[in-house]
Amino acid sequence: MKNLFLCVFLFSSFRSINAQDWAQLDRYKEANTHLSEPKPGEKRVVFMGNSITEGWQQPELTFFSKKGYINRGIGGQTTGQMKIRFWQDVIALHPEIVMILGGINDIAQNTGYYIPNDEIAANIADMAELAKAYRIQVVICSVLPANIFPWRPHILPADSVIALNKLLKAYAEKNDFIYLDYYSEMVNDQKGLRSIYTYDGVHCTLEGYRKMEQIASNVLNGLTD
Repeated sequence: MKNLFLCVFLFSSFRSINAQDWAQLDRYKEANTHLSEPKPGEKRVVFMGNSITEGWQQPELTFFSKKGYINRGIGGQTTGQMKIRFWQDVIALHPEIVMILGGINDIAQNTGYYIPNDEIAANIADMAELAKAYRIQVVICSVLPANIFPWRPHILPADSVIALNKLLKAYAEKNDFIYLDYYSEMVNDQKGLRSIYTYDGVHCTLEGYRKMEQIASNVLNGLTD
């Protein structure tokens, strides 16, 4: 039952995309309006992403509520969609740090066409450069392991994920951004997510999110202390 609930939750955004709001700019518009300016000394953190990020906010998990982190994930989104809404969902919120996690839906061809890995990496680079211009600390996150897409069974993503992560890591290192590696600690011997961390091969169980929290905290604790 819990897995069924998560499936409905994670894909509700993707199913309801309006052709006139391709990037879903309306999704967090009201929430952003009601968000106050950062308090003096506050090191605001925004998590920008897709369903992996969106699904992180669940009643059983207190990572965001306890830390005051801001979740701006939208299920089903590609990096092109994320880039369009990056200004209003990240820059305009005046964070100290942005965590960028995206790319798996590009590989899954969620927008209906093939996007090469270098174009996916370029979209993430564009977001990182915009954040840098506004003196926001950038953390580029690896794509999580995946060797199957339940909604695109004809696409085998494992090697594309590995190749994209290599591009992201190289870009981060070349430009002095932080690279946060979820992949290495969550992968199994078949280039997919370990079964304890996923219920469908792509999206995380509670244990998967707890592992992500541990990995992310190792980086964020040093940046926000």
